Formats: sequence, structure tokens, C-alpha cells
Amino acid sequence: MTSTATPLDHAPSQAPAPGALPRLYLIRALAALLWAGILLVAQPGQGVLLTVLLVAYPLLDAVAVAQQLRAPLRGSGTGLSEKVNIAVSAVVAVALGVASTISIPAVLVIWGLWAIGSGLPQLLTAIRRRRAGGQVPQMLSGGISVLAGASFAAQGVSGGEMLSGIGGYAVLGAVFFLVSALRLALLARRSGGSIRTGL
Repeated sequence: MTSTATPLDHAPSQAPAPGALPRLYLIRALAALLWAGILLVAQPGQGVLLTVLLVAYPLLDAVAVAQQLRAPLRGSGTGLSEKVNIAVSAVVAVALGVASTISIPAVLVIWGLWAIGSGLPQLLTAIRRRRAGGQVPQMLSGGISVLAGASFAAQGVSGGEMLSGIGGYAVLGAVFFLVSALRLALLARRSGGSIRTGL
């Protein structure tokens, strides 16, 4: 759930391009599920596989956000938050790669701080925009990210060695992306239908 808020509350007049963001979010969800599956099944200890997995996840996040910047259905604005997200994800990829060579607790602390840092702005933005509607999924996603991040960081500080929670976190993030993909697909279909009716 390490993403900027998804554009679920844009005005109907923005005429979304059918399939652009829904496809992106679907791919993102499937990638997260695959990643979590490998992590949970392989249960890698400190080693090359763990390092590759930990570096790959934030890099996938950065690539997905970069694609989101180019998507037709993105709303107005400069995309500053997305650009910051990409930069942060790249830094986190490096930090997780280094942490994986140190200890599992170090990995948990870095992951926890990343989850808090990405979830808190998402939660605050959704709360600020709640009157516009369509913000409940973003509130849930941001709130869960903050709580999960605090839990991961606490586990790391106390010397925790289990990475299964991170896998579960990725699965839950995939669920939110699937929900976002469905909502955007329905919105695009409704908008397309209204355009055809208007003709």
C-alpha cells in the first residue's frame, strides 16, 4: 500500500480513458501477490534472494507510480506527490538492500518507517477530501499502512525475525489496488455510457 492516493474522486467531466489506470492497478495488484507468495513460500533468510525481493518491491512501486504519472486518468496537478513517491521508493530500495545484509530487525524497521511515511500523507489527504466522497478506501489504506508500519518498526526494534507480516501487508495492498481497479473501471464505463447517450 505504498502509493499515493488513487484518483477515485475526480469529476465526471474529466472523461477517463477506459482501461488505463484499471489495467495499471490490476498489474500492480498481481505483482504484489506474486511477490508476497514468493516471500511467504520461500521464507528466505538473510541472503541474495531476500535482498533481491526487498529491493524489487519498492522499485516495482516506483515504476508503477511513474506509469501512473503518464496515465490519462490522473487528475490535474503537477504530479509532485508522485515524483516524491518515486524518489522515496528508490531510496527505500537501497536502504532495504543494505538492511537485508545486516539483520531482519533492520529490515523490519526500514519497512515500518516506509509504511508510516507513505500511509500518513495518504490518510491525511483522504480526510481532507472526505467531503468530496469516494475517500473511504484511501482512509482505510492509509490508516492500515500507518498502523502496520508502527507494528513492523516496533518488531524490528525489539529484535523480531519474522517477515511474514510484510508478506501479509503486500497482500492487503494488492486487495486495495484490486478495489481501486474495479472502481475506476466502473467509473470509466459509466462516463463512456453517458458520452454515448449524449450523442
